[in-house]
Amino acid sequence: MSLDKSLKSKSTLVRARNVLKRAERIEKLKFEDRWIEGQCALGLPKVRVEKISLGKKKKKKKDEEDE
Repeated sequence: MSLDKSLKSKSTLVRARNVLKRAERIEKLKFEDRWIEGQCALGLPKVRVEKISLGKKKKKKKDEEDE
């Protein structure tokens, strides 16, 4: 019997989000020097969301394990 998705632990459900919150968008705009101080927080320009891909873990060589 398989386990339902909703019953899995929270740590395994961590994913990259497609949409940033308004505060995160403003922070990213400030980092890119596209934010003007005093600007209205509504109608913000689009901000690219970089998806982080997790790489495979490197296997330790047998020589390092012997030492």
